[in-house]
Amino acid sequence: MQHTILDKILSYKKMWIADQKKQHSLHFLKSKIQASNRDFYSAVSRNKYQKTIFILECKKASPSKGIICNDFDPIKIAQTYKNYSSVISVLTDNKYFHGNFNILHQVSNIVKQPILCKDFFISEWQIYFARLHKADAILLMLSILDDASYQKLVKIAHTLCMGVLTEIANEDELKRAKYLGAKVIGINNRNLNDLSVDLNRTITLSKDIPNTITVISESGISNYCHIRKLRRYVNGFLIGTILMSQPKLNAAIKKLILGENKICGLTRVRDADIAYKSGAIYGGLIFVPTSPRYINITIAQRIVSCVKYLSYVGVFCNAPISYIVTIVNILGLAAVQLHGVEDQDYINILRTRLPITCHIWKSINMNHRPLSKCNILNVDRYLADSGGGSGKTFDWSLLSSMQLDKVILAGGLTINNCNKAAGIGCLGLDFNSGVEIKPGIKNHQKLIKVFQIIRSY
Repeated sequence: MQHTILDKILSYKKMWIADQKKQHSLHFLKSKIQASNRDFYSAVSRNKYQKTIFILECKKASPSKGIICNDFDPIKIAQTYKNYSSVISVLTDNKYFHGNFNILHQVSNIVKQPILCKDFFISEWQIYFARLHKADAILLMLSILDDASYQKLVKIAHTLCMGVLTEIANEDELKRAKYLGAKVIGINNRNLNDLSVDLNRTITLSKDIPNTITVISESGISNYCHIRKLRRYVNGFLIGTILMSQPKLNAAIKKLILGENKICGLTRVRDADIAYKSGAIYGGLIFVPTSPRYINITIAQRIVSCVKYLSYVGVFCNAPISYIVTIVNILGLAAVQLHGVEDQDYINILRTRLPITCHIWKSINMNHRPLSKCNILNVDRYLADSGGGSGKTFDWSLLSSMQLDKVILAGGLTINNCNKAAGIGCLGLDFNSGVEIKPGIKNHQKLIKVFQIIRSY
């Protein structure tokens, strides 16, 4: 299948280049362009203090997915990407990806990062055309270029001070990339024959890449767990599809880069505001009367109405289902978090009473009954905890045998241990007493600091 698709793309690309040359000759392009002044290689350089590199992509469609983003606005996308991205990638193929070269220009005008032109480069003319539209780097696929063609295109790009991301998909292409002196290698996790994705390809191929080369993992990275799992093997990630398919782009990026983190026990508007601005996705509102962080519906409404961008989770313990449903409907909660002995029957009934948009989270006391499998029916997330409100950690090695893509880690998380906690690879972290001045009153400096630490990987 992929061979046929790739054949069609390359056949069309040759016709497109021939047609465009009639309008923009190579001589014309050379007379109009200047060398790039945005250093792609510096932006993705390996050094002791380099954080994970994120190349975020503007992409409206793909052959495998069709239209990904119906409301595709490159300027709005770039304005969000510039806060997180080391480099911004733009798909410029018009027929199969619904891109165009004007997007390069639009994005370049509002960001300072280097712009990567992602297309099927087979001709030197394309490089000059990309540079005319302000591209600072190009993607070269070894699957469609022989060694001589690759070397020729790299030389031209470097003459224009443009960077090159060299894409490989197998061991043979990796050997060629190393022989040809590639500075930055992108490992494509997508199978070029059937379009399937295998993230283990990154792990397998990266082991044979010397640490003098920057390594980027491409395709199929869809959540924070993937990032943390693969980070030990690579320097960064090129990500587009999963972000372009999300209606709330900023939140989607935070989930991907920082995890689905929650600040629980909110009692004040100002704390919720700082939690969101620092990087939290969720705000926890506790409706357990025995908790020192218990709030009534009036306070909860004030918080929810004033800080609208947090997704709110209501925390309950053995509460009547009717009470939970009432709170959910008044506040428009994103999830309910169950901390008691709610059994499968209770959860099943609750599911039928809640809006479909409201998820169910179940807290698991790992000190009492560790959960080996995340298989409770109608539960969307699991909170691995040491017992609600204890302020203590549990033995995190208990998580080693668990699938972590639905698990949020809680219990005793602080500035001092959040880096290690994040490295475990759960979907997110849940902070409460470890970022407080006193119960229910958050320490803003600690809130800011924990997210800085989480992002330091």
